[in-house]
Amino acid sequence: MGDHSIAAGPPPDERPPPRGSSPPRGGRTAPRLPSDAGFWRSPLRGPWLTALLGVVLLVGITVVFVTGLLSYAAYNPDLAPANDQTPERGLLGFYLFAWPTDPHWLYRLTQGLHVTVGVVLVPVLLAKLWSVVPKLFTLPPARSAAHALERVSLLLLVGGVLFEFVTGLLNVQLDYLFPGSFYPLHFYGAWVFAAAFAVHVALRLPKAVRVLRAGAPDDLASGRRRRPAAAVREPDRETGLVAPEPAGPTLSRRGALGVVGGGSVLLLGVTVGQNLDGPLRRTALLAPHGGTEPGSGANAFQINKTAGAVGVTAEETGDGWRLTVEGADGRKRRYSRAQLLAMPQHTAALPIACVEGWSTSDQHWSGVRLRDLAELAGYDPREGLPGVFVSSLQRSGAFRQAALRDNQVRDPRSLLALRVGGEELSLDHGYPARVIVPAAPGVHNTKWVSQLSFGADR
Repeated sequence: MGDHSIAAGPPPDERPPPRGSSPPRGGRTAPRLPSDAGFWRSPLRGPWLTALLGVVLLVGITVVFVTGLLSYAAYNPDLAPANDQTPERGLLGFYLFAWPTDPHWLYRLTQGLHVTVGVVLVPVLLAKLWSVVPKLFTLPPARSAAHALERVSLLLLVGGVLFEFVTGLLNVQLDYLFPGSFYPLHFYGAWVFAAAFAVHVALRLPKAVRVLRAGAPDDLASGRRRRPAAAVREPDRETGLVAPEPAGPTLSRRGALGVVGGGSVLLLGVTVGQNLDGPLRRTALLAPHGGTEPGSGANAFQINKTAGAVGVTAEETGDGWRLTVEGADGRKRRYSRAQLLAMPQHTAALPIACVEGWSTSDQHWSGVRLRDLAELAGYDPREGLPGVFVSSLQRSGAFRQAALRDNQVRDPRSLLALRVGGEELSLDHGYPARVIVPAAPGVHNTKWVSQLSFGADR
């Protein structure tokens, strides 16, 4: 077996021109199009680097996908019409279940992981796309039925992952630049991407594992220790990733992985603090703040939208405000804030956790239990309590209404909150009353509550 037959292949000047390349000039190819094999000259590309980045993405994207499904389940979307943002989901709703209220930080954890891991994966994703970009221009487009299936899955994979990451990052920053609602777009886009991802993993993972088990190739040297490109190329029998005429190396594979890893660590540092208490919260530069001031005193914690942004005024939340409570008999009972404050008050330490990935520390809320209000509406707790349909004074934006399940109403920590930290709620935090439920997404902790209609899930 010759020295060059596997490790490096024939010297560049003896290799026949690649199919589709431009005519040779002076014994070397002069590529004109991205479909020409010699167009891509980076010596870093190769099966090992692509396989390593692919395995990292496999683990990371799996975490993002699973936590995304959990986030969708947390919305209880089958409680239509208030929570159903994807009315045509059909069989894709098969995994839905009653979202639990324990532990109370569950949604804070799952959605924090979803957003943080997604942000951290951005450099890895870009590096992986760079490593395989020559294959996107390979001609002919399909050499066989199996190859055609792989190319279609690759098209859906690349398009799907870019769509999901771009829309997700825009949503995290509260930039709702979408042609429709973010929720169905992201939901259906995730399933298209997941299908292509599954096909791609089935086709490529065995080869990636073999490449990684074979060991890393010789690293590329730089500076004075630079070696000829042909001496460091790795085998590339099937993937078509190794440049036939590589340029001189300027960065080692170790260095390239350091750049990618360093970028991910940097993004972790400016993102993860939005879900942690303590000094790291100050480093969360990518955390969305919606352009709002956090308030003062006990109300000094994050909000997405002010009362003014959604059309709620101080006049309609003043002395004339009344909470309407509707029960099983259809009767509507109305209570002033003073009457609610005269009822038995309970306290719960719960965070606010939002779909954008940020959360507050545990705030100490006080108010009337939802289960007590259900009893006032005529329900007997010994026979089981119902869910509740919550309406808000909010005039614009999504989730002006929300439905909660019976298990959420039964939890003694679920409150119609009137105070926070011993102080009255500020108008921006939902004065005169808001719902607070353990482990629920922030949008289901409805602010500026005007009506509670019990029996929403019956």
